[in-house]
Amino acid sequence: MDVDGEWMRRAPWILGIAASAILIGAVKVGPVRAAGDDEAARPQFYTARVRPIFQANCFRCHAGMNRRGGLSMSTRAGLMKGGKDGAVILSGDPAKSLLVNGIRHEGAAKPMPSKGNKLSDADIATIERWIRAGAIMPADVPVN
Repeated sequence: MDVDGEWMRRAPWILGIAASAILIGAVKVGPVRAAGDDEAARPQFYTARVRPIFQANCFRCHAGMNRRGGLSMSTRAGLMKGGKDGAVILSGDPAKSLLVNGIRHEGAAKPMPSKGNKLSDADIATIERWIRAGAIMPADVPVN
């Protein structure tokens, strides 16, 4: 009996069955997401990671009674509404968000923060990740 010949005749069938099983498994499982994306889509990510960055660098001018440029970062509604230049966040698309261009000191956006140092690359990446995940925040409770 020719073992190699037998294998060559059955190989297409075996490979076809294996490929079908993989495809069926992928359909049942659904899309694969990076673990960090799920975390950034939770309100706790904003509270623990994003809000402290905003508090340290943005709230002095853009929260509570201070709304330079018409921008209030106190609530999600304020962030989504934006200021005199329009919306500062395009939920899901950090590259097209005025806020990201400002903190990166890129494009036509005014470099932010206007006083002080540019945010660290790690802080910028955290904000981009949050926006990419949908800019999810807790219910709109104004910041004091």
